[in-house]
Amino acid sequence: MSKLTKWTVPASMFFLGCLAGGGLLSIPVMNAVRASAVDKAALEEAYEDLNKKVTALQEGSSLLARVAHLATPSVVHIESRRNVPNKGVVEETGSGVLVSGSDGKGIYVVTNRHVIDGAIPGNISISLFDGRVINPDDIRADRDTDLAVLRVNAPNLSPARWADSDKVDIGHMVLAVGSPFGLSQSVTFGIISAKGRRKLKLGTTAVLNQDFLQTDAAINPGNSGGPLIDLQGRIIGINTAIASSSGGNEGIGFSIPSNLVRRVMDQLLEFGVVQRAYLGVRLDPAFDLRSANRLKLDRVGGARVTEVYPNTAASKANLLYDDVILSFDGVDVEDENHLINLVSLTPFGKKVRMVVWRGGNKVPVLVQLGDRAEMREQSAVPTPDSGTSPVRTTSLTSGLRLKPLDFQVRETHRLPARAGGILVNEVAIDSIWQGIVEVGDLIVEVDQWPVASESELASVLKAGQALPAIPIRLMRLEGGKSVEHVVQLPQSKLQ
Repeated sequence: MSKLTKWTVPASMFFLGCLAGGGLLSIPVMNAVRASAVDKAALEEAYEDLNKKVTALQEGSSLLARVAHLATPSVVHIESRRNVPNKGVVEETGSGVLVSGSDGKGIYVVTNRHVIDGAIPGNISISLFDGRVINPDDIRADRDTDLAVLRVNAPNLSPARWADSDKVDIGHMVLAVGSPFGLSQSVTFGIISAKGRRKLKLGTTAVLNQDFLQTDAAINPGNSGGPLIDLQGRIIGINTAIASSSGGNEGIGFSIPSNLVRRVMDQLLEFGVVQRAYLGVRLDPAFDLRSANRLKLDRVGGARVTEVYPNTAASKANLLYDDVILSFDGVDVEDENHLINLVSLTPFGKKVRMVVWRGGNKVPVLVQLGDRAEMREQSAVPTPDSGTSPVRTTSLTSGLRLKPLDFQVRETHRLPARAGGILVNEVAIDSIWQGIVEVGDLIVEVDQWPVASESELASVLKAGQALPAIPIRLMRLEGGKSVEHVVQLPQSKLQ
């Protein structure tokens, strides 16, 4: 799309309606007033006529001004500082919004995790609408959604209200409020242009739960963490990212839906972490029409199961290879990423009804979801009763010298304190890993399983030996920046 002014596309229908309602579209061209050719009385009459017909447009403009006036006192500007070895002080800027706790007690600032990542409370400055600057008392963050909640304590704060993001539709008008390029209390106008955006690459951040609202309201660097506001002045989303070739706004911005933000916030405040459920299946990321037709489906939809892990919720519910999960807890499943999002945001232990396509028929399945954290531990370390022999680490990681994460590695890759992964220190010339990984790579996940030690790496590799290729997600330093890559380890190398 060509670069248009911020009013042209999103407000076109809105203003055309106002113009038509006010009669402005009916002004004859021949009646245009030329000040140099008329007397003062005719000029005054023309101004009065224009004033009468512009009323509808003024009312629409006044409405937007009232919404902005209502929302801006809740929006804050954030500056954070952190010390990085050999680099000195690194600064980040962004935005945030004041909200109340779900129990009505306490005031918090919701923002993006990457805005305050690595900073201690004393090095985070929050600039309020009235000019005061305060520091948070506590920080809680969730890497998988890129959200952070900062507890603040100051008088006369103005928390915003929440909207129900499930009720927002494409075409609804919104305002984005924040501090782009450090310009505090900036407001831009647009519409919701899409919903359910997933599979986004957000820099070096691996965001598990993606269900973004897309908007053409101008979002620029510095808007991160600020609110997306509906026409009732309520938070409909938290602005997080832009799609841009220039680094600035090009009409495509992404916001985390308010309902997801509220759930993450409640979990962080109650437990300190976000508790996520787990199903226990491997899904097909390349499920296409050819595969759907083979399974007697006339369209692509749902998530196809390619493996059921033992001793998981899925195996206990008797899910099978080639099952296609069509619905989960009453929600139609769009694809594998949609299912991952639905499952991980469901409380573990909950019994959920699913509809599965199996053998040309819809089959109801009841599954009790497990705890994702427990599943990770069980998958990485075989139990004495499992009947499996101990993993021979040297056979699968032979030729690799690996190093657990330490402070310096975390700072180099800009990782939060709880981030996992394992650093590649050496790759032998005759190793199966030659040409797959490089020295300095940070291996984060293998076949979608986080790894934080050599034994975990070997365990996951062993579990995936039957696959044609094992996907490995890693971070690699390129030009001083940590860039995400996904490489494939062929099955032939593991034999």
